[in-house]
Formats: sequence, structure tokens, C-alpha cells
Amino acid sequence: MRNLKMTIAYDGFKYKGWQKQKDNDLTIQGKIEAVLSKMTGEVIQLVGCGRTDAGVHAENYIANFHTKCSFSTDAMLDYLYEFLPEDILVKTMENVAERFHARYNVKSKTYVYKVNNTKFRDVFNRKYTYHLVEKLNLTEMKNASEVLIGSHDFQSFTNSRNRDKSTVRTINYINIIEKDGFLTIEVNGDGFLLNMVRIIVGTLIEVGKGNFKPVEVERILKEKKRWEAGPLAQAKGLSLRDVQY
Repeated sequence: MRNLKMTIAYDGFKYKGWQKQKDNDLTIQGKIEAVLSKMTGEVIQLVGCGRTDAGVHAENYIANFHTKCSFSTDAMLDYLYEFLPEDILVKTMENVAERFHARYNVKSKTYVYKVNNTKFRDVFNRKYTYHLVEKLNLTEMKNASEVLIGSHDFQSFTNSRNRDKSTVRTINYINIIEKDGFLTIEVNGDGFLLNMVRIIVGTLIEVGKGNFKPVEVERILKEKKRWEAGPLAQAKGLSLRDVQY
């Protein structure tokens, strides 16, 4: 039995996220599993590095699967390239140790959120950036982001209703980069709760608008109440950039 690791890029605009659902034709996992199962003649079950929301993209999503198929990895890549939709690409595939697990072995993930903070929408990138005309105070946003660095209970920053699992996560860094009116917000952490990155971004944007002060972000963390934090940022601006093992 082989254990194969894949690096995947996808445009999530029209999909219901990574995780397969009953109607798996509209999920990334469902699309790839269907092609792999046809190729191998086996029922393939992918293990993903985590969930991505409906509409969220990925540059380097990691998944693995087990198979008895003897095809070379190059032949598999060619098959996937031919039969997957154009908005899903398996970039690399390699044989890995049996113990490798795409989700459990993750050390950190980096998400990137893109904001167009100019007067006009970008017609070419409008599906991948959040357009906001109101000018943002980047200094205040950066000050607020520093409050979130480290290990905290992020219960205020998730829409998950599962109270049986810990909501403590560690944020390693948040970078806010501006160039010609376009913002890139990079968030790296050991793991993320449901909608966590989008709520962090939504909260930082509220700080940038002047609706929150940076010091209030600390209070929001301590309150542990979702409604205290900012709104859920649009999914289309978010992409999983990298996964570290």
C-alpha cells in the first residue's frame, strides 16, 4: 500500500469548500476523489490538511491518500491534469512514509487575505480580492494585530458551535503589507477554527475604519463572545498559501 502526498492549487470561487458533502460535485475533495477513484479502480479517500470555507482558494493545499495503484506519480499527475476541472490543479505528487498524515502532522499554516483599498474595483481580480473604498488606518491595524500574536482562546473569533473542542490556538505572525492601495494580510498559526481567519480580518478592517481601537481587540479576546468581534470578511479574498510540516 502506497501513501501519496499531493500539493493542490484551486480556485474555490464556485465550490462549497474543501470537504466532501453529500453533493460532492461542488467540493474540491469530491472532485479529486472521483477522478482518483476512476483512475485506480479503488474507493479513494483523501486526507486534507484542513477545511477551507466555501469560496476560499488555495495556492498550496496538502492532501494524502493510500492506494495499491502501481502507476508512476508522473502518470497520475498527467491523468489528474486531463480529467480535473481547469480550476483545480494537482501540482506535485510524491511517495511518502506510511505515517505521514496531511492533517495531524501540520506544524503551521499561512493564509493570505487580499483587499483592494482603491476607489475602483479591479475587473481582473474582482473574484479574488475584497474591494473596500473607505481608506484604512494601517498603523492601527498593525497595532491591533500584535494583540493576537501568541497563544489565546479565540472563541470570539470563530463561528463554530462545538464547545467540546478547545478554541485555544497560536498565531505566530500577522503581516499587513500595502502596495499601491492593495493590502495583503498574512496570518500564520498552528491551526485555525471555523471562519477564524476571516473574522480576524473582519475585525482588523473595523480597526482600520476606526470602529474599534487596538486596545479593544484584547477585550474581545477576553470576552469569548463571537458578537464582540468584527464581521466575517468575504470568502473570495482568502487563500491558503502554504502548509508547514
